[in-house]
Amino acid sequence: MKKKVMVGMSGGIDSSVTAYMLQEDGYEVEGVYLKLHNRTNGYHEKNIGYIEDVAKFLNIKYHILDLADKFTQEVYDYFVDSYLEGTTPNPCVKCNRQIKFGAMLDFAKEHGASYLATGHYAKTDGEFFYEADDKTKDQSYFLSQVEKEALPYMMFPLSSYKKEDIIKFGEKLDKAYKKITEKSESQEICFVETVYTDVVKKHANIDIPGKVLDKEGNIVGEHKGYMHYTIGKRRGFTVHGAHEPHFVTKLNPKNNTIVVGKKEALEINEVKIENLNMYIKDLEFECTVKLRYRSKSIPCSVKIADNIGVITLKEAAFGVAAGQLAVFYQNEKVIGSGWIKSTK
Repeated sequence: MKKKVMVGMSGGIDSSVTAYMLQEDGYEVEGVYLKLHNRTNGYHEKNIGYIEDVAKFLNIKYHILDLADKFTQEVYDYFVDSYLEGTTPNPCVKCNRQIKFGAMLDFAKEHGASYLATGHYAKTDGEFFYEADDKTKDQSYFLSQVEKEALPYMMFPLSSYKKEDIIKFGEKLDKAYKKITEKSESQEICFVETVYTDVVKKHANIDIPGKVLDKEGNIVGEHKGYMHYTIGKRRGFTVHGAHEPHFVTKLNPKNNTIVVGKKEALEINEVKIENLNMYIKDLEFECTVKLRYRSKSIPCSVKIADNIGVITLKEAAFGVAAGQLAVFYQNEKVIGSGWIKSTK
């Protein structure tokens, strides 16, 4: 009997090709589309239209799973609250843990699937995640908070392909696929249509001017509201008499001030993390760490106690923001991650 695989289908080319590949490999394939937010402008209708065409071509069933309430609670509210609190969120990481490889995996199991497959560019052996072969598209960073128990059920058929090869393959496969390759790529954060501030301003007045401070607490300029800034930003505020670029080093939501300094003020050598998700049991180890997506891996040593990790960097990092994710690697293997609480 064929094993059943549920494929998370977004209406994009990656997940559509994933469904085709798995069917070719002899699996019984069903698709599932996640309705995660209430964007208007026909967003869901367009995506479901693409999925319908692909499902017809493959002769497979597909489901629509409405998780909008759970998504609002677990991802959207967290996103808005993070900016209000002066931290920088990573909603895709939260979504992967709670929604895609949490609620969607539960749905797949309830429908008799042995596996859940997606169009992510990453690898897994059921115990660990690994970087994909296409390093420009690798998504292992965003998967590193997924619970260990979910890994044996996950499949990533695109792990050894390059994105451009998937597009070329899709163009030749069928008109249902060619149509998808002609649409513009979806942006990283599905519910942010333009910039993050447009989302936050629906929930708070973000345009309250405030004071710019130096590290000693002296007033050196003005800004347009602390929620417009993230750590490392160098524009959109004034610093009186400055001859060199100044960067945001700290946000103070309580009094609506931001602290700025020259580039060296962004340098950090130690990172404290919380809410760890580890795939190894060691409490002390050496590895490399990525402190944000697309940043280079930095050699470090890590000590964990009481679910708090202290990362000592062997090379300085710049502009590291509380609220982002620190992901540990041993070569291409992901060994765990934690949310950045503070830096020094």
